Parts: sequence; structure tokens; C-alpha cells
Amino acid sequence: MPEPLLFEISSPGRQGYSLPVCDVPEMPLQKIIPPNFQRQDEPDLPELSELDVMRHFIHLSILNHHVDKGFYPLGSCTMKYNPKINENLARLEGFTCIHPFQEEEEVEGALQLMGELCEYISELTGMDSVTLQPAAGAHGEMTGIKIMRAYHESKGNPRKKIILPDSAHGTNPASATISGYDTVQIKSTEEGLVDLKDLKAHLDEEVAGFMLTNPNTLGLFESQILEIADAVHKAGALLYMDGANMNALFGVVRPGDIGFDIVHLNLHKTFSTPHGGGGPGSGPVAVTGDLKDFLPIPHIIQKNGQYHFDWDRPKSIGKIQGFYGNFLVMLKAYVYIRMLGSQGLKRVTENAILNANYLMRSLEKHYLLPHKQHHMHEFVLSGDRQKEKGVKTLDIAKRLLDYGFHAPTVYFPLIVHEALMVEPTETESKETLDAFAEAMIAIALEVNTQKETILNAPVTTPVRRLDEGRAARDLNIKYSRETG
Repeated sequence: MPEPLLFEISSPGRQGYSLPVCDVPEMPLQKIIPPNFQRQDEPDLPELSELDVMRHFIHLSILNHHVDKGFYPLGSCTMKYNPKINENLARLEGFTCIHPFQEEEEVEGALQLMGELCEYISELTGMDSVTLQPAAGAHGEMTGIKIMRAYHESKGNPRKKIILPDSAHGTNPASATISGYDTVQIKSTEEGLVDLKDLKAHLDEEVAGFMLTNPNTLGLFESQILEIADAVHKAGALLYMDGANMNALFGVVRPGDIGFDIVHLNLHKTFSTPHGGGGPGSGPVAVTGDLKDFLPIPHIIQKNGQYHFDWDRPKSIGKIQGFYGNFLVMLKAYVYIRMLGSQGLKRVTENAILNANYLMRSLEKHYLLPHKQHHMHEFVLSGDRQKEKGVKTLDIAKRLLDYGFHAPTVYFPLIVHEALMVEPTETESKETLDAFAEAMIAIALEVNTQKETILNAPVTTPVRRLDEGRAARDLNIKYSRETG
């Protein structure tokens, strides 16, 4: 049954607190809040006991789908299990009670943690220097493009264009545009990789850089990456890597070793920390060579065995966040790296690739697989076969809820019709993958036997099929006692 709203279970006069009698003289309200800021009527708030409130939110948590509750194969945004030790250590008082305005000598442990995390990221990516300031992946992209612009400006010409493949994440052209560049889209080959001929045709002296996700959004490794890097660099441009799929490379390939100049990572995805709903996130940017001079200030450096903030960097693009980054997200990523070590991170990659290919081969007979070669950490199916029989990819996604699974990403990347983008991650067991495959196969069979059930799905959830388009255009989340 749906959980009622707090207003609906409210009872007049009920309260969930007990405060002692005030033992100091009370100051008149008008001396605390100016009259023009005081409300004229009592706020319309629900009245509940502590037990009422606790059970309400526990019931909601049971109704919600989350990665601790079930499989969450969201291909566009890695959703893997978050080890609870990361959360426990991030709640230590020594970390939660410090403040970014404290003097360096009072927070040496935090500085050391950030400094060492930068070193770990440099080693994992093969890059020379790192900033932890960006608040999330898209923020990291913008930071990387601003570094790119500063680099070209230092040479006398900021250039005008950024090239992207047609399989790019949507944030890539947005970040380039916000940073003042025009975007140029190049096509993919039938194999789902960058069309090298098309890329070379667009490389000229006005191109500042090429933004590339590797593995790409189809889950395929760009096998021509060395030739791509050579062509981009010969044009005087920089090669940017969207590191959203870095969990397919740990311990196997380092971006700096294959020609990338700038890369951003998503600590809130790749390094296990929770994300979604707008945060928390962290999108560090790593760079090679002289690009480190353009990193945001302050930069963390080690001097005389201790870590410090370095503000004296005249070529820096400046500050890109209020303080130094989302510290507790960094802390969880630090714990993740230290717990796994280099060999453990390599196993993360190996298991992510194994799980994706196992699941892909389990489903390829039942759904169209546009790119049949082995993939990396994710793969993209097409619902075109089912659509020919009147069932769309969205219908399949809704029906999965009845089987207890969150749907994969749907309708992305755009270059695959009726796309189902699946990322099982390395944390899921074979039993979970088999159960998901069985559900997907069952739905494929239902298309022929009980299509109406799929078209009306979900049928077992507290809330039935929503009109997402209307919800986005006509958002109204304010409760009214009169209208509900």
C-alpha cells in the first residue's frame, strides 16, 4: 500500500519532543526577528510523535529502490554497492567537525589525506598532477575545458572549437559551450568506434581539443586511441578523456600512457561512494606536463614532509569552488583505494568486464545486440525487435520493476535505437546476474504472450506508471489540505 503523507497521519496536539522549562529570561520576539519578517499565522505543520515519524520514513525507505536493496544496472551512471566501512570512517568526529577556515597546522591529517589521494589518482591515471576541487563529473569537465582554454591562451590563441563523437555524454557539449567553445560532432563507425577519417577531416588550427570517453558509452574500448592521440596532437590540440568509465581501466590501462592530456574522474561513481539526487559528488581533474600550472588554486603540495595549500600559481584558472572540494566524498574514495590496493583495483576492472560480457551473452539471443564484439564494463541492447511487436523499451523498463529490478538506462546513447544500456558492475554476484537475465528473457517472451501486461506495467508497485513528461513540465510538490 502507498505510504500516506505526514499531513494525512497528523493528529492535533501530538508532538515528538519534550523540552525543559526555559530557565533564562525570554527575549521578546520583535528583538530577535524584525516585525516585517515575522509570519502572521502559525505554520501549517504536521503534528506527530517520534514513533510516527520514524515509521513513516522507514516505510518510505522500504518502498524505494536502492542499491542496498536490489540490482541497479544503470549504464549511464555506475551504481555499485558502497562498502559500509567507507561510510563509517567518513563519520568519524575528527573528519566531520573540522572546518575549511581552520589553520593548516590544525588540519594536517586532512591535508595529508587529500595530498595522498592526489598521488593515488596520479598513479592510477598516469598523469602528473591533480586537483580535487570539482564538485562532480560535469564540474570536472568544465574545469578541464577551462584549463584547456588557459593553455591555448598562453600560446596566444584560445582556438574556437571542441570536437566530440556522436556517442558523447550530454554533459560534454554542455561543458564545452559554457567554456566558450563551439562544438563539432563527428560520427561513429558501424563498429561503434570513432570514425578516424571523419575526425582527421575536422582537425584544424581552430580545434582546441577532442573530448572522448574511453571506453565509450557503448562500452567499447577505442582501439585506435594511439592514432587518435597522434592526430589530435599534430593539430596542436589537446586530448580530453571523460573518465566516467574509469572502472573499466584500473590496473590495465592508464589514460596518460595512451596520449590523454586531461582526464576527470567521478569519485562518487568509480570509487564507490553514494551518489544520485544531485549529490554528493566529486570530480577530480588530472593533467599532464605543463598543464599543471593552470590547475585551480589552492593546489596541494608537499614540503618538508608536510602537505600545504599553494596559492602562488599565477597561471591558475583560479578557484572553481567555495573551498577545496567535497572532502567527505574524497575520504570515502581514499578508504576505497587503501582497502583494495593496486591488485584489488585491477580485480575491480576484471570483474566489471567479466560481469558485463557474461550478462551480454546471456541476453543477446533475446534482444538485438547492435555491436557484437566483446565489451568492457557495460553494453547496449536495442528493443527494436520488441518495438516491432508493439512494446517499446520504456515498457520493458517499467515491467522490470515488477520483477524487483531497477531498469537500465533507456534511450541512451542516442546512436542506438530503443537503447537499453546495462552496467552490472563488479560488485554483483553471478546469481544476481542470472536472476536479472531470467527476468529480461521472461519479458521478451511476454511480448508474444501477454503484451497488455507489459504495456500496463508496473502492476505491483505502490505507484503505477507515471507521466514523466508532464511531471517534468508541471512540477507541483506542495501539499494542500484542501486538494491533497
